[in-house]
Amino acid sequence: MNLREKIDQSPMSIYQWAIVAMAAIMNFLDGFDVLAIAFTATNISKDFALSKTEFGVLISAGLVGMVVGSMALAPLADKFGRRPILLLSVAFSAIGLCLSGFSGNPQILGASRILTGLGVGGILVGTNVITSEYSSKKWRSFAISIYAAGFGIGAMIGGIMAKSLQATYSWHAVYFAGAAMTFLVFIVLLIWLPESIDYLNSKQPSNAKIRLNRIAHRLGFSGEWELTERNHTVQTNLPISQLFGKKYLRPTLLLWLSFFAIMFCFYFISSWTPALLKEAGMTVEESINVGMMISLGGAAGSVLYGLIASRWSARNVLILFTIASAIAILIFISASSNLSLAMACGVLVGALINGCISGLYTINPATYDAEIRNTGVGWAIGAGRAGSVLAPTVAGILLDAGWEKQTLYVAVAGVMLIATIALAFKKSHVELKSL
Repeated sequence: MNLREKIDQSPMSIYQWAIVAMAAIMNFLDGFDVLAIAFTATNISKDFALSKTEFGVLISAGLVGMVVGSMALAPLADKFGRRPILLLSVAFSAIGLCLSGFSGNPQILGASRILTGLGVGGILVGTNVITSEYSSKKWRSFAISIYAAGFGIGAMIGGIMAKSLQATYSWHAVYFAGAAMTFLVFIVLLIWLPESIDYLNSKQPSNAKIRLNRIAHRLGFSGEWELTERNHTVQTNLPISQLFGKKYLRPTLLLWLSFFAIMFCFYFISSWTPALLKEAGMTVEESINVGMMISLGGAAGSVLYGLIASRWSARNVLILFTIASAIAILIFISASSNLSLAMACGVLVGALINGCISGLYTINPATYDAEIRNTGVGWAIGAGRAGSVLAPTVAGILLDAGWEKQTLYVAVAGVMLIATIALAFKKSHVELKSL
């Protein structure tokens, strides 16, 4: 029995849960960043005299950075290891947030948003893979859900801190606070974050056996552990091109479509709901509170998905969550005229959509072999982030064209069902030998 098989079959140790916690904290940073930029929008636009279109470009700059980070850094993680690329990504994010705080004009702020996005994109890929690889077979879905819940918690805290710090200081303080938290996370990771066991086995860099046994002992496994026999088959194709080979083409395309559709829906709900509710008659405070309820539901929904998926097929549970999400979106917009009902429905929508994201994070790593896992995960997340970039813009265009908000939410529910269809045609993922 090798160390990977031992992890799969053994109870989760304290150190394994600590790795999950570190991943959740890194995902927390993503949620914090998303809500921080949303809640500082008014003051940034006022200070720099920006139009809504110009500020939209700033938001898109960060999201484009995430897409590039997911796709560009993922292959590097497969080549050089998950740990160094994760550390580099967190460093990018910390520097980007710090520069955002010092920004004196929109050009510098835009550049710093791209740098922050690059870091967040790399973080998302690495954390997803590390969480999956260090979780036992029994608890993998639940562990990934805890990791995914970090986003919702980060979003809530990001919103609260943004409101408080701006009231006392300025919007600059929000980004300085984010930079400080990210730097502390970097220190924690530098000390405690291990390298991927699958990377050590598949690539076998220098001192791989020593590093493997050091990790095994921290996990609580005694004895001498050997590296698995290395596959010496020469890879003639780059990791990216392998995604489009015979083995992976179908699952890759269906996974991308699922990611795109679900992230499109998520970012539409996150970015447009407060503004549309305000136009519908709610006060600014009421519309923000509904947005916060969506974030609150998100944290709970991620964990809920994990608990259910630990007992049943992760893919089938995900399909059910996408159908339920589409129905919940329709109920939410129908109830938007009543504050209490809208807040309750907001929790439900946030829970179900974030559960969908947890499901994607669960089935994504299990689709690919260890040699290209980061690349496969990164490009799937990149496809999802492309949906997140398009969602706010497409929604704005349709609203300017005269679409009613009810019609728009119905269309978004339809987009969610596209994910349902894609997942239904994607064969149930199998447990890979290395995962």
